[in-house]
Amino acid sequence: MNASLKFAIASLYAAACLSAMAGSPRIEFRHPAVPVLSRLTHSPALRMTAIADGNATILKGMTLDFGESTDPTDIRSIGLYVSADSTSFDRVHCIGSATTDGQAKVKLVLNAPLSADTTYMWLGVTLRDSIDLTHRISLKCARIDTDRGTLRFRSHTSPLLRTGVALHTAGRDGVASCRIPGIATAPDGTLLAIYDARYDSARDLQGNIDIALQRSLDGGSTWTPMQPVLDMGTWGGLAEKHNGVSDACILVDRNTGRIFVAGLWMHGMLDADGKWIEGLDSTSDYWIHQWKGRGSQPGTDIRSTCQFLITHSDDGGVTWSFPDNITAHTKRPEWWLFAPAPGQGITLSDGTLVFPTQGRDSKGIPFSNITYSTDHGRTWTTGNPAYDDVTECNAAELSDGSIMLNMRDNRNRGHLSPNGRRVCTTTDFGRTWTEHPTSRKVLTEPTCMASLYRHEYIAPDSSKASVLLFANPVHHKLRRNLTLRASLDDGATWPEANSIMFDETQGMGYSSITAINPDAIGILYESGLADMVFVRIELNEILKQK
Repeated sequence: MNASLKFAIASLYAAACLSAMAGSPRIEFRHPAVPVLSRLTHSPALRMTAIADGNATILKGMTLDFGESTDPTDIRSIGLYVSADSTSFDRVHCIGSATTDGQAKVKLVLNAPLSADTTYMWLGVTLRDSIDLTHRISLKCARIDTDRGTLRFRSHTSPLLRTGVALHTAGRDGVASCRIPGIATAPDGTLLAIYDARYDSARDLQGNIDIALQRSLDGGSTWTPMQPVLDMGTWGGLAEKHNGVSDACILVDRNTGRIFVAGLWMHGMLDADGKWIEGLDSTSDYWIHQWKGRGSQPGTDIRSTCQFLITHSDDGGVTWSFPDNITAHTKRPEWWLFAPAPGQGITLSDGTLVFPTQGRDSKGIPFSNITYSTDHGRTWTTGNPAYDDVTECNAAELSDGSIMLNMRDNRNRGHLSPNGRRVCTTTDFGRTWTEHPTSRKVLTEPTCMASLYRHEYIAPDSSKASVLLFANPVHHKLRRNLTLRASLDDGATWPEANSIMFDETQGMGYSSITAINPDAIGILYESGLADMVFVRIELNEILKQK
């Protein structure tokens, strides 16, 4: 068994069976591959499966040990929950909880019958609101008492569980849902997290949606309150629900320090024939999506097609300009739609700014491309489509100066084989494209947005080095098993040894990667645990086999 497989098993399945007294139920433990999150009540850390022996049993108490955690005082409380199945963590049915008071051990007092043949229970941990994200949590069961006696069992180990931050959960700050993450690092090290603030529902445009920002000055441990940065309000006399802005992409000019955020603005709505609807008001319940049917049409007029907006900040994201509308300068009139691709843009080594972009062509077929600026964002030029029937994409500069575009491919949806991200490269800013040898052959996806990022660091020999990082849900059908991978050869290979599954839950699955410092990266992503989650991963974790 190779070292990486051993590491994965240790991380994902720190499991043990209780060797019970005769006539007692058997209980199995499993630690899921999910981070323990601050700003979330009882983040799931351990699943317990109780298998009955045919006799009625009542759980009376459980002693839990956090002593091997980096700092046991990070933990505020523990709760035990019963769930309907082995995969879902249900916070509704809590059968016992206790505060830890900074202690390394805590006892839950219980009175819980194990009446079913198999009972699924989860231990959830609540952390302090602010913790050091290099800290790890350990959770072991030290003792279980029942009405039939104390269960004897072999001691079992716990992996050191990663910590993270729940930036947003449904309903927080009066926002029904937050979606579509992007993240970047300002020159001073400030982390800038952007996303859709969907006030009324989780539904896509059209709707009451703004692009919102949170900033972190301490590497992601704490974040400023949510602030809108692209909000068209009641522009044109229409309600906010008819002036939504979505699908933001953030870009930091590494030479000037200016920060750009691009978003797609939808003003009003078009009917099924692509015609402007008159008389919309706050009571109108008609809905159409810019990617569906004729939700956006050829032309550049605000009543014909969705608009490409860019705002900028020169003070590290504290304040933002009124947005520029670049639609008329970048969208080809025959295209049905032209939009930023969500995530992060890049600054090339020659200073060119590049946004990953997407749209629908003259037949309404989706495509991916890039939009670039050689004058620090004063003007923008749009490249040709890299491929058809592809959408959300991310770009990275390769070591030879070419640009790699990694794209969501609609052909993959639900297919086990063939399946893989569509990948193309360009040496002329998207005038021409070459399909990469790995295109649709590796990097399995369930058809979902993913993130590509080149990270620069200092190698052990003190030389400057870089690595290509990629994150997405690794499954052909379901958006689960979010995994970070590393390539040391410009994306020619993605060794299994250089990968980490950091969240196995099923959620919306979008992600965005940035640098915290040369030795660590941060990922902002959509989890099954919360709308927006931030985790820190040390570079030596992903390059452990180098």
